[in-house]
Amino acid sequence: MKCWLVKQEPEAYAWEQFVRDRRTAWTGVRNFQARNNLRAMRRGDNVFYYHSVTGKEVVGLAKVEREAYADPTAKEGDWSCVDLVPVKPCRTPVTLARIKEEPALRGLALLRQGRLSVMPVTAGEAKTLRKLGGLA
Repeated sequence: MKCWLVKQEPEAYAWEQFVRDRRTAWTGVRNFQARNNLRAMRRGDNVFYYHSVTGKEVVGLAKVEREAYADPTAKEGDWSCVDLVPVKPCRTPVTLARIKEEPALRGLALLRQGRLSVMPVTAGEAKTLRKLGGLA
């Protein structure tokens, strides 16, 4: 099982709305690397939910419910989406500042490729994020 991180501006789709919806299709990804990451996701994979722009923090944990399929919002091109379900909110949101301070997270894709909206998280990084967020 792999782990991932998805980014979303809370003004566009906040964790709280995701929880109320109980499921969402992760659509609208228009970056080839992020699309390929969506295609690599498998049912049951853990996904950290990160509020970008406002907040800049990991706020919860989700799971992949449905593997990659054609993104219905794409007017043209070969784009994919996955279905996610919320699992648990972070007891303590993990801020970007805290992530930058943590030696075990120095290699986190979020710090190396800040504009990427869907990225892999190593097992070690996932363990650290879970601990910091009160998800362990």
